[in-house]
Amino acid sequence: MGIGGISPWSLVLILLIVLLLFGTKRLRNIGGDLGNAIKNFKKSIGDEDAKAAEEKIAKQKDKGRIIDADVEEKSKDKAKDKV
Repeated sequence: MGIGGISPWSLVLILLIVLLLFGTKRLRNIGGDLGNAIKNFKKSIGDEDAKAAEEKIAKQKDKGRIIDADVEEKSKDKAKDKV
């Protein structure tokens, strides 16, 4: 018994029929298109994960952010203290 109760000879016969119907060129194109689709899908998943990580880092940075106006006022206060 082969895959799912189909004998190996039946699988070979099915493969031959598919080759006769579609031809090797069309099957090669279908395989290439399927491979590109899977590659693009994996890339888009990775891009979303990277984007989510960047947003998380940006939120963490915003929590400890110092506003420029506060820094300038503090530096002016320090300059007055030194004089």
